[in-house]
Order: sequence, then structure tokens, then C-alpha cells
Amino acid sequence: MKFMLIWRVTSDEAWGNLGEIDFDQMLESVGKFNEELIEAGVLIAAEGLAPAEEGVVVDFSSEPPVVTDGPYGETKELFNGFYLINVPTIQDAVEWAKRTPMTAAGFKTEIRRVPTIDEFPQDNEWIKKERAWRESTGQL
Repeated sequence: MKFMLIWRVTSDEAWGNLGEIDFDQMLESVGKFNEELIEAGVLIAAEGLAPAEEGVVVDFSSEPPVVTDGPYGETKELFNGFYLINVPTIQDAVEWAKRTPMTAAGFKTEIRRVPTIDEFPQDNEWIKKERAWRESTGQL
């Protein structure tokens, strides 16, 4: 099963502390964790995200949608990066999440299962088109 591990910083204090982390040390910690995932054969993808100040939000609460530049009002709404892993159970995903190097107070890792295309109605024309695309790109 595929699971996404989503890194979150949940407090302004934790955000402030990020600037105090030695960048080379952080790269080493994350690199070692990435290497463990790769060696275990469970890593599908891993990406960090640019600062929220560089992002935008498209809010569909009104018509037309409203586009707002970052930064955003609520720190708890942000996530910094993710891992996509393939492990047998959510318990395995939890064990990997416990090992992530971002473990200070104010950091959380959310775990979400990624459904497979097989879980959707296979007679739906849009699912058929997506399946064909996935097959043509080697994803299935």
C-alpha cells in the first residue's frame, strides 16, 4: 500500500527554531533517512517544498475563486514536504514516520493512505482514461 508521510510544523515557535538548525546537519539527517528508505525498497518519492511565502492559495469559497499570496495566517495549515512510501500496512508507515529526522516539539508527521486506481469504479470513462494513461507511462 502507498502512504504519504506529510511533514508539518505546527507552531510559530517551531517555525522560528527552523532557522537555528544547521543546514548541512539537516541535509545529513534527511539524507540518512532517505538512504534508509531507499535501502529498504519502500521509497517512491520524496520532496521538500519551497517557503510558503512563494506559494499561493486558490480559495473556492466565492465566485470567482480568490487567489491569495503566501505567507498564510495559520502555521498549522502548512506542510513542508512529503514522502510517498510503499509498505504493507499503516503500522509500517507509522514506524517509518517515527524515524523521520524532523522530531522537535512543534513538528508532526501526518500519514495518509493513497488509494489505488483499482479502488474506483472501473466502468467509469474517466477511470478508464486514467488507467490507460497510467499504463502508457509505466505506472501500472
